[in-house]
Amino acid sequence: MNSVYKTDFSFPGQTSKYQGKVRDVYTIKDDILVIIASDRISAFDIVMPKSVPYKGQVLNQISIEMLDSTKDIIDNWLISSPDPNVSIGHKLKPIKIEMVIRGYLSGHADRLYKSGARSICGVKMPDGLVSNQKFDEPIITPSTKADFGHDEDISKSDILKKNILSIDQYEEVEKITHKLFQRGSKIAEERGLILVDTKYEFGYDNKNRLYLIDEIHTPDSSRYFYIDGYKEAVNKGIPPKQLSKEFFRQWLINNDFQGKENQDLPEITDKIVDDVSNRYIELFNLITGNTFEPRKSDNILKEIEGNIIEFLST
Repeated sequence: MNSVYKTDFSFPGQTSKYQGKVRDVYTIKDDILVIIASDRISAFDIVMPKSVPYKGQVLNQISIEMLDSTKDIIDNWLISSPDPNVSIGHKLKPIKIEMVIRGYLSGHADRLYKSGARSICGVKMPDGLVSNQKFDEPIITPSTKADFGHDEDISKSDILKKNILSIDQYEEVEKITHKLFQRGSKIAEERGLILVDTKYEFGYDNKNRLYLIDEIHTPDSSRYFYIDGYKEAVNKGIPPKQLSKEFFRQWLINNDFQGKENQDLPEITDKIVDDVSNRYIELFNLITGNTFEPRKSDNILKEIEGNIIEFLST
């Protein structure tokens, strides 16, 4: 009863429902989105069979804090959060691209680099880099936004060739991406963390005005290192201590699973679930400067439903 794996609500004025890897999205009257952050966790684009307690609450509340802290850079989609697991906002026309920005050679980029690649999304990387090394300047490595299956890397030139965005639109989004990353990095640094990489999503309203959508600077959309010990770890060639979902990905990789064909998912033990949950809570405390207060409810689903209906009725 203390975690949310799946929701199946029917709200007044509801016109559709979409279940993503982590969040359930309800459309109200075709212009309002109700997004419920579940406790599902995904890795390698596969939803795991076990939920992580409090994960949805952590993601939702961090994102609300970060959206509020960046409103001076760009307007965002959010209207309100009537429940710890819920965000309600404007339905916009999403750009089918995730703007991934990387300050360090980590995660996906590092795996490509180790395989011999020296270019990602058309961005060249020099020889001689080591894992988790800081780039001279952050690089933007966009990916397609897949409704199902795997997101794929895409270059700026292909985005333009496929008419996903015009050159002016792309350059506006690119400029804002850098500004958001600078703000997120500053906030992280003040809390003893490094914002390693993250992704931003954008959408347009019916007047073609650009908005920031989705979540930002959460453990699902971002990777964080601790500042303390980072340089020493890189110099020794060992992974820096981090707060992100990469911890869970690495556990899967170490147990011979990367979502590839004929690979069996390892048993996700209660200890792993507890470790992941604790890391999400730790990041909340660090990145917000507040102490996480886990919701207490005998029936979380009923509580979520009631809070949403109360908001929609006002």
